[in-house]
Amino acid sequence: CRDSNGELHEFGSSWRNADCYDCSCSRSGIGCCSSFATPVDYNEEKCVSIFSKETCTYEVVEKDDHSKECPVYGWVG
Repeated sequence: CRDSNGELHEFGSSWRNADCYDCSCSRSGIGCCSSFATPVDYNEEKCVSIFSKETCTYEVVEKDDHSKECPVYGWVG
């Protein structure tokens, strides 16, 4: 299988790509799904979600003070 970056992967192999998706290669092609949950229920007027490719996670913090976390009531992924 050849991924979107042009890298070749063996049949039966699995990997995590640079965009934090878990991918696998089979004879029918490549399949990928997100390895992270996305916040969907939080105060969007006061807070902002920030994605970290280093940890493959979202952090939800106050817009005016990124050192203060905001509560999140729902995630999808």
